[in-house]
Amino acid sequence: MQLDKIDLNLLRYLDSLLREQNVTHAANQLGITQPAMSNGLRRLRDLFHDPLLVRTSDGMMPTALAIQLQPRVQSILQAVDEVLHLGQNFEAESSSRVFRIMASDYAEATLIPPLMKKLQDEAPNVILDVMNPSDVSFHDVEKGKVDLVINRFDTLPQSFHQKSVWVDHFSCLVPANSDIANNFSLETYLASPHVWVSKTGFGVGVGIQPEEVQKLGWVDGTLADLGFKRNIRLFTRNYNVAMRATEQLGLIATLPSLATRLMKGNQSVVVLPPPFDIPPVELKMLWSPLLQHDPGHIWLRSTIAGCARTIAENNNL
Repeated sequence: MQLDKIDLNLLRYLDSLLREQNVTHAANQLGITQPAMSNGLRRLRDLFHDPLLVRTSDGMMPTALAIQLQPRVQSILQAVDEVLHLGQNFEAESSSRVFRIMASDYAEATLIPPLMKKLQDEAPNVILDVMNPSDVSFHDVEKGKVDLVINRFDTLPQSFHQKSVWVDHFSCLVPANSDIANNFSLETYLASPHVWVSKTGFGVGVGIQPEEVQKLGWVDGTLADLGFKRNIRLFTRNYNVAMRATEQLGLIATLPSLATRLMKGNQSVVVLPPPFDIPPVELKMLWSPLLQHDPGHIWLRSTIAGCARTIAENNNL
């Protein structure tokens, strides 16, 4: 194989084809026509003397050689991208770039408003497109279709880059006019009705089985270790709904502390420390290695990290 016969674009085509395993989708990702991508695949097959992608009943599948090539091609493209970005700057003040961020509503409610305020001052034309977890799969992030994911995670794909945003502890939101507000103990906590809220990771969630509640996260996992179980009357994936359930329905909500502080000044609820120890929760941001060296992305990550530090310091996290 001679280097002078290689068009660098062919490696971009190969990377996209192996990610999408579909000629049309790969063409759309790169903004070229389907015939141009088909021609690129033909040239790649000639170059490597291998079909690379084979049509099966399950769609286009990579050959053994293609599977070996994929991480090497990605590494080459990332190295080229890093070289090309050397010396480049991102002009935030004049940029009108759209950044797509998948964020849980906990992250969206606590981080996005102060972040947007900072952007209004420093990058007034930059646009944020905030998506929720059910809008996004980890494949979307891996392909760079989503710039950042900000959420809590039980597990993380090893290929992603990640950075801690902050570590938050839990607080309980309790109806102010209830007896439990003046007599808050583990006994009264367990005897009261609760609202459950959580959504981690990617993709569409599944229905809750109440009898398996001890498997559903930090709060109930900790209670299960102690031999107890909450009386959960409402399951939701929305923190605002959970907080309003305390205010309007009298249900106890056990939430990350920054979320409960959104109810500050509301006379219908009080915030109390949990009557048992709950491990803290870590909010993280993660992104595709394809975006690691992009100057605009580096700026966005740095801006979010600075904003998060200010929030953490102001709230003693």
